Amino acid sequence: MPRILSLAARTAPLASTAAQQALLGRLTLAREFDQAAESAGPWPLTARAPAVLQINVGKLCNQTCRHCHVDAGPDRREVMSRETMTQCLDALRRSGIPTVDITGGAPELNRDFRWLVEEVRGLGRHVIDRCNLTVIETGGNTDLPEFLARHRVEVVASLPHYRATNTDIQRGEGVYEKSIAALKRLNLAGYGDGRSGLRLVLVTNPVGAYLPPAQASLEQEWKRELRRLHGIKFDALYCITNMPISRYLDWLEESGNLEGYMERLVNAFNPATISGLMCRDTISVGWDGRLYDCDFNQMLDLEVAGASRHIRDFDAAQLTGRRIVVGRHCFGCSAGAGSSCGGSIK
Repeated sequence: MPRILSLAARTAPLASTAAQQALLGRLTLAREFDQAAESAGPWPLTARAPAVLQINVGKLCNQTCRHCHVDAGPDRREVMSRETMTQCLDALRRSGIPTVDITGGAPELNRDFRWLVEEVRGLGRHVIDRCNLTVIETGGNTDLPEFLARHRVEVVASLPHYRATNTDIQRGEGVYEKSIAALKRLNLAGYGDGRSGLRLVLVTNPVGAYLPPAQASLEQEWKRELRRLHGIKFDALYCITNMPISRYLDWLEESGNLEGYMERLVNAFNPATISGLMCRDTISVGWDGRLYDCDFNQMLDLEVAGASRHIRDFDAAQLTGRRIVVGRHCFGCSAGAGSSCGGSIK
């Protein structure tokens, strides 16, 4: 299988966030997201007090997945500095935000990842590591399961399917084998046994242009099959809808699926998801310290509304009640059972 390059490395048109927004804007849709959301309840959408600080520590990754909304890969060099991480820690000290969600790229490839984990845990906050699993099998990270276990970090790990074919189609040849090896190492470190308190969550998203199946029933199937096939245990499965941005948007357009997929999302709009959207209680921090309502807005360069737009100026009170910035891509989080970094909403 040929190596996939990031859009940025290919200087592809959709490497531009303006081009992505323009492409989505040219589509003929039955209605706009703000119209759909307004019909579901109070409008505009406003944020509650932040409960999660999601820190994207960079776009560097050891994989180049076909669906990636970050356009991450080995060829990306945007990584968060320790100075910006220190500003994140200062923001935590000034707020009561209980959870820090560390993502990337492969967040563990940032040379200051472990320092950040230790500092956040020292502040008594819960830490989530968004792990692609294969990074554990990458040089220098073989002790990662033990490090994460020692600091009681929750691991939310990406695995497209419990069988090899769909996983390797989406993530690259050999990814499944490495992912299974990494899951076994996490299990050996105490993750996923239901007793240690070391929480292991798997994340799946569809390989094609469709919505994910029902999360609860799929979780039971995955637990049964991964136990049967590999003896692997985990605590929960999150189903996440692919967002029509970045490399997944590029794939949708190239494969002729864009209009049909967007129509599917719009038609599946579920008003019951609006109150549970992750943007309601999350602040997303970009690798350069800029603030966003969610990781998806971050990848489209849609910064938060208001004066507090960089982590160095973080003001939880000012950010509470802000108007959330929305766009057509938001149908991805509100279709069907809904989708968030915590899986299905309803």
